[in-house]
Amino acid sequence: MPELPEVEVVRSGLAPAMTGARILAVAVHDERALTRHAAGAADFVARLEGAEVLTVARRGKFLWMPLASAAPAGGTAIVGHLGMSGQLLLRRPETAAERHERIRLYVEHPVHGELAVVFADQRTFGSLAVDALVPTADGRAAGWGTGEPLIPSQVAHIARDPMDDAFGDRAFRDALRTRSSAIKRVLLDQNLLSGVGNIYADESLWAARIHPETPASALSTIAVNRLLAEVRAVLEKALAEGGTSFDAQYVNVNGQAGYFAHSLNAYGRGGEPCPRCGGPIRRASFMNRSSHFCPRCQKRR
Repeated sequence: MPELPEVEVVRSGLAPAMTGARILAVAVHDERALTRHAAGAADFVARLEGAEVLTVARRGKFLWMPLASAAPAGGTAIVGHLGMSGQLLLRRPETAAERHERIRLYVEHPVHGELAVVFADQRTFGSLAVDALVPTADGRAAGWGTGEPLIPSQVAHIARDPMDDAFGDRAFRDALRTRSSAIKRVLLDQNLLSGVGNIYADESLWAARIHPETPASALSTIAVNRLLAEVRAVLEKALAEGGTSFDAQYVNVNGQAGYFAHSLNAYGRGGEPCPRCGGPIRRASFMNRSSHFCPRCQKRR
Protein backbone atom coordinates (compact mmCIF):
# COMPACT_ATOMS: atom_id res chain seq x y z
CA MET A 1 0.00 0.00 0.00
CA PRO A 2 1.34 3.47 -0.82
CA GLU A 3 2.52 5.20 2.34
CA LEU A 4 3.17 8.86 3.14
CA PRO A 5 6.10 9.46 0.73
CA GLU A 6 4.30 7.88 -2.22
CA VAL A 7 1.07 9.79 -1.57
CA GLU A 8 2.95 13.05 -1.04
CA VAL A 9 4.76 12.56 -4.37
CA VAL A 10 1.35 12.21 -6.03
CA ARG A 11 -0.03 15.26 -4.18
CA SER A 12 2.90 17.48 -5.16
CA GLY A 13 2.60 16.31 -8.76
CA LEU A 14 -1.11 17.03 -8.94
CA ALA A 15 -1.01 20.42 -7.23
CA PRO A 16 0.37 22.54 -10.11
CA ALA A 17 -2.11 21.05 -12.58
CA MET A 18 -5.19 21.06 -10.35
CA THR A 19 -4.92 24.24 -8.26
CA GLY A 20 -7.26 26.70 -9.94
CA ALA A 21 -8.47 24.15 -12.51
CA ARG A 22 -12.13 23.80 -13.48
CA ILE A 23 -13.64 20.36 -13.92
CA LEU A 24 -15.28 20.21 -17.34
CA ALA A 25 -16.55 16.62 -17.35
CA VAL A 26 -16.35 13.39 -15.38
CA ALA A 27 -16.40 9.83 -16.74
CA VAL A 28 -17.03 6.99 -14.28
CA HIS A 29 -16.08 3.67 -15.89
CA ASP A 30 -16.30 1.51 -12.77
CA GLU A 31 -18.45 2.36 -9.73
CA ARG A 32 -16.27 0.17 -7.52
CA ALA A 33 -13.98 3.21 -7.42
CA LEU A 34 -16.74 5.12 -5.62
CA THR A 35 -17.14 2.90 -2.56
CA ARG A 36 -16.62 5.94 -0.31
CA HIS A 37 -19.23 7.95 -2.24
CA ALA A 38 -22.46 6.37 -1.05
CA ALA A 39 -24.73 8.50 -3.28
CA GLY A 40 -23.41 6.80 -6.43
CA ALA A 41 -21.94 7.78 -9.77
CA ALA A 42 -24.64 10.21 -10.98
CA ASP A 43 -24.35 12.27 -7.79
CA PHE A 44 -20.55 12.18 -7.96
CA VAL A 45 -20.59 13.54 -11.53
CA ALA A 46 -23.21 16.20 -10.76
CA ARG A 47 -21.24 17.53 -7.79
CA LEU A 48 -18.01 17.84 -9.76
CA GLU A 49 -18.85 19.07 -13.24
CA GLY A 50 -18.28 22.82 -13.36
CA ALA A 51 -16.53 22.94 -9.97
CA GLU A 52 -13.21 24.72 -9.39
CA VAL A 53 -10.40 23.05 -7.46
CA LEU A 54 -8.73 25.28 -4.86
CA THR A 55 -5.68 23.18 -3.95
CA VAL A 56 -4.46 19.62 -3.35
CA ALA A 57 -3.92 18.59 0.27
CA ARG A 58 -2.80 15.50 2.16
CA ARG A 59 -2.90 14.00 5.62
CA GLY A 60 -1.23 10.63 6.10
CA LYS A 61 -2.26 8.44 3.17
CA PHE A 62 -5.34 10.50 2.20
CA LEU A 63 -5.51 13.18 -0.52
CA TRP A 64 -8.23 15.76 -0.97
CA MET A 65 -8.98 18.64 -3.34
CA PRO A 66 -11.19 21.37 -1.81
CA LEU A 67 -13.75 22.82 -4.20
CA ALA A 68 -14.71 26.48 -4.48
CA SER A 69 -18.11 27.03 -2.92
CA ALA A 70 -20.41 29.92 -2.08
CA ALA A 71 -21.87 27.91 0.80
CA PRO A 72 -21.39 29.48 4.26
CA ALA A 73 -20.23 26.18 5.77
CA GLY A 74 -16.90 24.47 5.14
CA GLY A 75 -17.77 23.30 1.63
CA THR A 76 -16.78 20.03 -0.06
CA ALA A 77 -13.73 18.30 -1.47
CA ILE A 78 -12.77 15.38 -3.69
CA VAL A 79 -11.25 12.78 -1.36
CA GLY A 80 -8.90 10.13 -2.67
CA HIS A 81 -7.38 7.02 -1.12
CA LEU A 82 -5.07 4.92 -3.30
CA GLY A 83 -5.70 1.66 -1.47
CA MET A 84 -3.28 -1.08 -2.51
CA SER A 85 -2.73 -0.17 -6.14
CA GLY A 86 -4.46 3.11 -6.96
CA GLN A 87 -2.85 5.64 -9.27
CA LEU A 88 -3.67 9.27 -10.09
CA LEU A 89 -2.18 10.12 -13.45
CA LEU A 90 -2.01 13.33 -15.49
CA ARG A 91 -2.70 12.80 -19.18
CA ARG A 92 -3.75 14.73 -22.25
CA PRO A 93 -7.55 14.62 -22.64
CA GLU A 94 -7.36 12.60 -25.87
CA THR A 95 -5.04 9.94 -24.42
CA ALA A 96 -6.39 6.40 -24.70
CA ALA A 97 -7.79 4.77 -21.59
CA GLU A 98 -5.23 3.44 -19.13
CA ARG A 99 -5.20 -0.20 -18.14
CA HIS A 100 -7.45 -0.54 -15.05
CA GLU A 101 -8.82 2.99 -15.56
CA ARG A 102 -11.83 3.57 -13.28
CA ILE A 103 -12.53 7.32 -13.38
CA ARG A 104 -11.38 10.20 -15.58
CA LEU A 105 -11.74 13.91 -14.79
CA TYR A 106 -11.47 16.34 -17.71
CA VAL A 107 -10.19 19.67 -16.42
CA GLU A 108 -9.10 23.04 -17.77
CA HIS A 109 -6.29 24.94 -16.06
CA PRO A 110 -5.73 28.68 -16.68
CA VAL A 111 -2.03 28.08 -17.43
CA HIS A 112 -1.70 24.44 -18.50
CA GLY A 113 -4.87 24.22 -20.58
CA GLU A 114 -6.98 21.09 -20.85
CA LEU A 115 -5.82 17.98 -19.01
CA ALA A 116 -7.18 14.65 -17.85
CA VAL A 117 -6.77 13.24 -14.36
CA VAL A 118 -7.06 9.47 -14.48
CA PHE A 119 -7.77 7.28 -11.46
CA ALA A 120 -6.57 3.77 -12.26
CA ASP A 121 -6.66 0.90 -9.79
CA GLN A 122 -5.82 -2.71 -10.53
CA ARG A 123 -7.07 -4.21 -7.26
CA THR A 124 -10.01 -1.80 -6.77
CA PHE A 125 -9.33 -1.14 -3.08
CA GLY A 126 -8.80 2.58 -3.70
CA SER A 127 -11.60 5.09 -4.11
CA LEU A 128 -12.68 8.67 -4.81
CA ALA A 129 -15.56 10.54 -3.21
CA VAL A 130 -17.02 14.00 -2.73
CA ASP A 131 -17.16 14.72 0.99
CA ALA A 132 -18.06 17.59 3.31
CA LEU A 133 -15.26 19.58 4.91
CA VAL A 134 -15.38 19.94 8.69
CA PRO A 135 -13.23 21.95 11.14
CA THR A 136 -10.06 20.31 12.42
CA ALA A 137 -10.17 19.30 16.08
CA ASP A 138 -7.21 21.52 17.01
CA GLY A 139 -8.02 24.49 14.77
CA ARG A 140 -4.74 24.12 12.89
CA ALA A 141 -4.25 23.73 9.13
CA ALA A 142 -5.56 20.30 8.13
CA GLY A 143 -2.45 18.96 6.41
CA TRP A 144 0.20 19.44 3.75
CA GLY A 145 -0.86 21.65 0.86
CA THR A 146 -3.51 23.67 2.68
CA GLY A 147 -3.52 26.46 5.21
CA GLU A 148 -7.21 26.00 6.03
CA PRO A 149 -8.37 24.29 9.25
CA LEU A 150 -10.87 22.22 7.25
CA ILE A 151 -10.66 18.49 6.59
CA PRO A 152 -12.96 15.97 4.86
CA SER A 153 -15.21 14.21 7.36
CA GLN A 154 -13.88 10.86 6.10
CA VAL A 155 -10.35 11.89 7.08
CA ALA A 156 -11.08 13.72 10.35
CA HIS A 157 -10.37 10.64 12.49
CA ILE A 158 -6.91 10.15 10.95
CA ALA A 159 -4.06 11.38 13.14
CA ARG A 160 -1.56 13.94 11.92
CA ASP A 161 1.59 12.51 10.40
CA PRO A 162 5.07 13.06 11.89
CA MET A 163 6.06 15.48 9.10
CA ASP A 164 3.10 17.76 9.92
CA ASP A 165 4.12 20.94 11.80
CA ALA A 166 1.11 20.42 14.08
CA PHE A 167 2.07 16.85 15.03
CA GLY A 168 2.42 16.65 18.83
CA ASP A 169 5.59 14.86 19.93
CA ARG A 170 4.64 15.10 23.60
CA ALA A 171 1.14 13.74 22.99
CA PHE A 172 2.67 10.85 21.05
CA ARG A 173 5.09 10.07 23.89
CA ASP A 174 2.27 10.24 26.43
CA ALA A 175 0.13 7.89 24.34
CA LEU A 176 2.92 5.33 24.12
CA ARG A 177 3.17 5.16 27.91
CA THR A 178 -0.33 3.65 27.99
CA ARG A 179 0.20 1.16 25.16
CA SER A 180 1.41 -2.35 25.95
CA SER A 181 1.20 -3.36 22.27
CA ALA A 182 4.34 -3.93 20.23
CA ILE A 183 5.84 -0.68 19.02
CA LYS A 184 5.52 -1.68 15.38
CA ARG A 185 1.80 -2.26 15.80
CA VAL A 186 1.52 1.19 17.38
CA LEU A 187 3.41 2.83 14.51
CA LEU A 188 0.85 1.38 12.10
CA ASP A 189 -2.11 2.78 14.08
CA GLN A 190 -3.37 5.59 11.83
CA ASN A 191 -5.42 7.00 14.70
CA LEU A 192 -2.23 7.75 16.62
CA LEU A 193 0.30 8.54 13.88
CA SER A 194 -0.57 8.48 10.19
CA GLY A 195 1.27 7.82 6.96
CA VAL A 196 3.59 5.09 8.24
CA GLY A 197 3.01 1.59 6.88
CA ASN A 198 4.91 -1.67 6.91
CA ILE A 199 7.91 -0.53 4.86
CA TYR A 200 8.72 2.65 6.75
CA ALA A 201 7.94 1.15 10.16
CA ASP A 202 10.58 -1.53 9.55
CA GLU A 203 13.09 1.00 8.24
CA SER A 204 12.53 3.43 11.12
CA LEU A 205 12.80 0.75 13.81
CA TRP A 206 16.00 -0.56 12.22
CA ALA A 207 17.49 2.94 12.14
CA ALA A 208 16.50 3.52 15.80
CA ARG A 209 17.84 0.06 16.86
CA ILE A 210 14.48 -0.89 18.39
CA HIS A 211 13.06 -4.42 18.16
CA PRO A 212 9.60 -4.32 16.51
CA GLU A 213 8.03 -6.39 19.31
CA THR A 214 9.20 -4.11 22.11
CA PRO A 215 6.15 -2.99 24.14
CA ALA A 216 5.52 0.67 23.38
CA SER A 217 5.18 1.47 27.08
CA ALA A 218 8.66 0.05 27.75
CA LEU A 219 10.39 2.69 25.60
CA SER A 220 12.14 5.51 27.41
CA THR A 221 11.60 9.14 26.47
CA ILE A 222 15.04 9.14 24.83
CA ALA A 223 14.15 6.05 22.79
CA VAL A 224 10.82 7.53 21.65
CA ASN A 225 12.53 10.78 20.64
CA ARG A 226 15.15 8.81 18.72
CA LEU A 227 12.43 6.77 17.00
CA LEU A 228 10.48 9.88 15.96
CA ALA A 229 13.68 11.43 14.59
CA GLU A 230 14.39 8.30 12.54
CA VAL A 231 10.79 8.07 11.30
CA ARG A 232 11.10 11.62 9.98
CA ALA A 233 14.53 11.00 8.47
CA VAL A 234 13.34 7.84 6.69
CA LEU A 235 10.21 9.56 5.35
CA GLU A 236 12.19 12.58 4.15
CA LYS A 237 14.73 10.41 2.35
CA ALA A 238 12.00 8.30 0.76
CA LEU A 239 10.18 11.45 -0.35
CA ALA A 240 13.37 12.85 -1.89
CA GLU A 241 13.81 9.60 -3.82
CA GLY A 242 10.24 9.53 -5.12
CA GLY A 243 8.94 6.81 -2.80
CA THR A 244 9.31 3.04 -2.93
CA SER A 245 8.32 1.07 -6.03
CA PHE A 246 8.56 -2.72 -6.13
CA ASP A 247 6.39 -3.07 -9.24
CA ALA A 248 4.40 -0.96 -11.68
CA GLN A 249 1.53 -0.39 -9.24
CA TYR A 250 3.03 2.65 -7.50
CA VAL A 251 4.03 5.50 -9.83
CA ASN A 252 3.89 9.28 -9.72
CA VAL A 253 1.43 11.36 -11.79
CA ASN A 254 3.65 10.96 -14.85
CA GLY A 255 3.83 7.18 -14.51
CA GLN A 256 7.40 7.11 -13.18
CA ALA A 257 8.52 4.80 -10.37
CA GLY A 258 10.28 5.88 -7.18
CA TYR A 259 13.70 4.48 -6.31
CA PHE A 260 13.84 4.36 -2.50
CA ALA A 261 13.77 0.54 -2.77
CA HIS A 262 17.52 0.78 -3.45
CA SER A 263 18.01 2.48 -0.06
CA LEU A 264 16.17 -0.06 2.10
CA ASN A 265 18.19 -1.41 5.01
CA ALA A 266 15.76 -3.94 6.49
CA TYR A 267 12.43 -4.24 4.67
CA GLY A 268 12.40 -7.05 2.10
CA ARG A 269 15.97 -8.08 2.93
CA GLY A 270 15.29 -11.26 4.90
CA GLY A 271 18.42 -13.46 5.01
CA GLU A 272 20.69 -10.72 3.68
CA PRO A 273 23.46 -9.18 5.81
CA CYS A 274 22.55 -6.19 7.95
CA PRO A 275 24.19 -3.08 6.44
CA ARG A 276 25.22 -2.00 9.94
CA CYS A 277 26.58 -5.13 11.66
CA GLY A 278 26.67 -7.83 9.00
CA GLY A 279 24.32 -10.19 10.83
CA PRO A 280 21.41 -11.72 8.91
CA ILE A 281 18.20 -9.72 8.61
CA ARG A 282 15.31 -11.79 9.95
CA ARG A 283 11.88 -11.98 8.36
CA ALA A 284 9.00 -12.74 10.74
CA SER A 285 5.23 -12.99 10.31
CA PHE A 286 3.35 -9.93 11.52
CA MET A 287 -0.38 -9.14 11.15
CA ASN A 288 -0.74 -11.11 7.88
CA ARG A 289 2.39 -9.32 6.65
CA SER A 290 6.08 -9.53 7.46
CA SER A 291 8.49 -7.73 9.74
CA HIS A 292 12.15 -7.37 8.84
CA PHE A 293 14.72 -6.57 11.51
CA CYS A 294 18.25 -7.34 12.66
CA PRO A 295 18.23 -9.50 15.83
CA ARG A 296 21.78 -8.39 16.60
CA CYS A 297 21.23 -4.62 16.26
CA GLN A 298 17.62 -4.55 17.41
CA LYS A 299 17.71 -6.58 20.58
CA ARG A 300 14.44 -7.24 22.36
CA ARG A 301 14.91 -5.95 25.90
